[in-house]
Amino acid sequence: MRPALPILLIAAMAAHAQPPVPANPASQAARQWRQTHERAIVSEFFDLLAVPNIARDRPNIRRNADLIVKMLEKRGVKAQLVEQGPANPVVRGEIPTPGATRTIVFYAHYDGQPLDPKEWATPPFEPVLRDRSLEKDGRVVPLPAAGTPFDPESRIYARSASDDKAPILAIVTALDAIKAAGLKTKSNIRFVFEGEEEAGSINLEALLAAHKDLFTGDIWLICDGPVHQTRRQLVAFGARGVVGFDITIYGPRRELHSGHYGNWAPNPAMELVRLLASMKDDSGRVLVDRFYEGIEPLSETEKRAVAEAPAVDADLMRELWLGSTEGAPKKLVDLLQAPSFNIRGMASSRIGDQASNVIPSTASASIDMRLVKGMDHAKTIERVIDHIRKQSYFIVDADPSAEVRMAHPKIAKITGREGYNAARTSMDLPVSQEVIRVVESARGPSVKLPTMGGSVPLVMIERAVGTRTITIPIANHDNNQHSSNENLRIQNLWDGIELMAALLTM
Repeated sequence: MRPALPILLIAAMAAHAQPPVPANPASQAARQWRQTHERAIVSEFFDLLAVPNIARDRPNIRRNADLIVKMLEKRGVKAQLVEQGPANPVVRGEIPTPGATRTIVFYAHYDGQPLDPKEWATPPFEPVLRDRSLEKDGRVVPLPAAGTPFDPESRIYARSASDDKAPILAIVTALDAIKAAGLKTKSNIRFVFEGEEEAGSINLEALLAAHKDLFTGDIWLICDGPVHQTRRQLVAFGARGVVGFDITIYGPRRELHSGHYGNWAPNPAMELVRLLASMKDDSGRVLVDRFYEGIEPLSETEKRAVAEAPAVDADLMRELWLGSTEGAPKKLVDLLQAPSFNIRGMASSRIGDQASNVIPSTASASIDMRLVKGMDHAKTIERVIDHIRKQSYFIVDADPSAEVRMAHPKIAKITGREGYNAARTSMDLPVSQEVIRVVESARGPSVKLPTMGGSVPLVMIERAVGTRTITIPIANHDNNQHSSNENLRIQNLWDGIELMAALLTM
C-alpha cells in the first residue's frame, strides 16, 4: 500500500486540476456564466472592496450599503436599507416566488475588522490581484483581459476580500447566472447584509425584532467564514459565542527608573503576566472556577461528524511553523467544540528600539473567550472577574483615583464585557439534511461540523425571528481573516458562485 499523502498536499495538487463538473444544474449554469464573465465579476468585486468598511466609519458604511442596494437592484431584486436607532444600515433584499411554501434567508456582513494600513503590503482599500499568496512571494499582476481566464490560484488582496464581502459578490453573480440560464427559484428568497458584525452585532437583535416581518425565514444560511483546511466545502450547524473584555493593571503613578526603583515598586506588566498565567494551564485548560459549567453535550450524530472530519493538524503545524499545539493530543476539530480563553493583545510601556529602562505605570491586555452551547456569556465573564478577585485584586470599571490606588495593593480595571452566546442547529433536521444534499450536489463531499470555531451572531438571529441557522462559508482557510493582507483565492470565489447558485434554487 502506498503511504498516504498529507491532506493539504493533496489539496494543493488538486488545485491545479480542473474542478469536476457539478451535478447541480444551477451550479453548472453558474460555472458557464462565470467562465465567460470573469473579468467583469472581479471588476465589480474591486469596486465593492474599494469602499472602506470599518463599522465606526459611518459615512463609508453607508456608501457600502448604498452600493450593495444598487448591486441587488441591478439584478431585479427589491432592496432597501433597514435602520433602527444607532445601528448601521442592514441591507435587505427579497425575491418572492409565486406558490413557494418556505423562505430562505441568506446572511452576510459588509463591514470589516479595524486595521493599521502600515501593516499591509498594499493599501487595504486598494484591491490588487497577486499571482499567488504573499507567503509564496506573490507578485501584483494586472487583471487579465476580458475573455482571458484567471489563474485559479491567484488571490485578491483587500480588507473584507474574504470576510465578508466575497459571499455578497458570489450571491449577486449567481443571480446573474440563474437568470441567464432561465432557472427559477423554488423558495422565497431574502438577503440580509449586516454592517456591524465585526463590531459585535450589538444592535442586530433589536433591529431584527423591531422589523420581524421583514426578516422571518424558515432557515437562515450564514455565508461567513472559511471552508475546511482541506479545501473541501464546510457545512457548520453552529458557531461559538464570544465575549471579550479589557484589563488594566496599575503600578506607580508615573514610570520609574528600573535601577533606582526595581525590586521595590510593583511592576504592573509582571503582575499582569502572572494574573493571565493563572487562568490557563500548560495544556490550554482554563482554570477559572466553573468555566466549563453548563456546556450542552454533543448528540451522537454530532460526535460522529466530528470523528469523521479529516485530521489536518500535522499539515497545519508545518504550514504555520508550529512545534507544538495546545490541548495535544486532542485534534483541532475536537478543540473547536470546546470553549477557549485567548489573549488577543497586550501593551505596557515600549519595546525594541523604543524601550526604556523603566518600571511601567500600567499594563493592559485585551481578552476574548469563545463559548459553546450551554454557556452564558454574562455568567462566564463574571466567573473570570471572580477569579481575578481571588488573586487579591480590587476591581474597578474606570481609572482609579489616587485614594483608591493607595488603599489597595492590587487594582484591576475591567471594561468591555460585550458578547453573545453560542447556537447550534440539529444536524438531524430535514432541512439540515437537505442543505447537505444541495451543497454536495454543487461541491462534492463536504465536511460537516456541529460548530465552527469563529463566532457569528446566530443566537441573536434565532431569538429575534424564531428561525434556524446553518453556516455555508466560501473563503480559503489561509485568508488572513481579521489580520493584515487579508485575501481571497480566486478558485474559492468561483466555487462560491456555483454554491450560491445551487442554494438559491433549492
